Amino acid sequence: MTPLGWLGIVRLGLVQLSLGAVVVLTTSTLNRVMVVELALPALLPGLLVVLHHLLQMLRPRMGYGCDVGGRRTPWIVGGMAVLAAGGFLAAVAVAWMGTDRTAGIALAVLAFALIGVGVSAAGTSLLVLLAKRVDAARRAPAATVVWVMMIVGFALTAGVAGKLLDPYSPARLLAVSGGVSLVAMAVTLLALAGVEGRGVGPADVAVAPRERVDFRTALAQVWAEPAARRFTVFVFVSMLAFSAQDLILEPFAGLVFGFTPGESTQLSGVQHGGVLLGMVVVALAGGPLGQRHLPAWLASLRLWTVGGCLVSGAALLGLVVGGVAGPGWPLRLNVFVLGAANGAFSIAAIASMMRMAGDGRAQREGTRMGLWGAAQAIAFGLGGLAGAGASDAMRWLVGSPVSAYGAVFFAEALLFGIAAVLAWRVGRPAATVTQPAPARLAAAGIDRS
Repeated sequence: MTPLGWLGIVRLGLVQLSLGAVVVLTTSTLNRVMVVELALPALLPGLLVVLHHLLQMLRPRMGYGCDVGGRRTPWIVGGMAVLAAGGFLAAVAVAWMGTDRTAGIALAVLAFALIGVGVSAAGTSLLVLLAKRVDAARRAPAATVVWVMMIVGFALTAGVAGKLLDPYSPARLLAVSGGVSLVAMAVTLLALAGVEGRGVGPADVAVAPRERVDFRTALAQVWAEPAARRFTVFVFVSMLAFSAQDLILEPFAGLVFGFTPGESTQLSGVQHGGVLLGMVVVALAGGPLGQRHLPAWLASLRLWTVGGCLVSGAALLGLVVGGVAGPGWPLRLNVFVLGAANGAFSIAAIASMMRMAGDGRAQREGTRMGLWGAAQAIAFGLGGLAGAGASDAMRWLVGSPVSAYGAVFFAEALLFGIAAVLAWRVGRPAATVTQPAPARLAAAGIDRS
């Protein structure tokens, strides 16, 4: 099977960009319209977003489906079609809420369920295709390329859609949403044309009937693999800590440091800048350039995963101290370091995920990737609500924003510490003195993949 070159990786990145374009329109623009233009409780869009995350529990089933069929492209295309339809229906639902709230909300529930199903099918199969077709030396930079392109999709869609929606009207909302869905579908079809077809090898053919097992058996087989099970727990814990800060960092800056809405928005930009830097650093260190010029331990994905978690925890403890210290604390630098550490550990973890997808029992790559994707999605869905809910509860109990936010940041730091331990253990398969040198290096977590 011929590994993908950089052009092929960018083409798959365009699919991720398209996926992100549809998702960001539903989770940000429609969120704002429901809360501001329609004066609905902010809890409604929050619950709809949680629904689309929880529906991603279907990721293992979707991954199993592409394992059985042996091809990922149909699942990516089908998932994108469901996602695009869900995105447009979500806009129809929001427009309908203006005249019939009950019917509009009911349709929104269906639409966000479709979004969750579409993301599960397309996102899981895309990651499996990347894992199968990208050479080991390119996994870290490939993960960075794909995720940066998704961020570009977020930014591009938000900017263009924002301009086209003014002045707001339900008809404009439907036109913009429909346009985004159609463009995303067209880009996906063009980007995927021929990427998987000619490179299919023996390991990618459909599972023979005598080798097939039902989904529950396949999932149980994957869960029985110690490395896959540990990695699942690591993904859940680390992403829970990662996402719990999303909804409280800007309010923390406003209430404790007196930042204006504009300043707190800029602070979010500082954090995203740090995330991008962390991703690029890991891509360089874990890619071909780093493997040629850096020591083996410094090019290890395991090192960057564990180190990123530890520095993330330390940066969160810095926010705890900063809340007590007050305006003199270098908050922007603190948040930048937090973002850089988040970006480093997340890209290293994704690259490790791509490497580990093929470990263990054969023809279970999609099921493994789906299991890890489901753990990530559920953690994201719970993390934001848990962080916001915990900070509100602590403010009610202690009456002090500093203590309330500090308690939540401290809990997140503990979660990152636990995640670091889990990440360290994931890279420690049993070793014996009779192993050849490459196996001893892998057992020590010193790999260049």
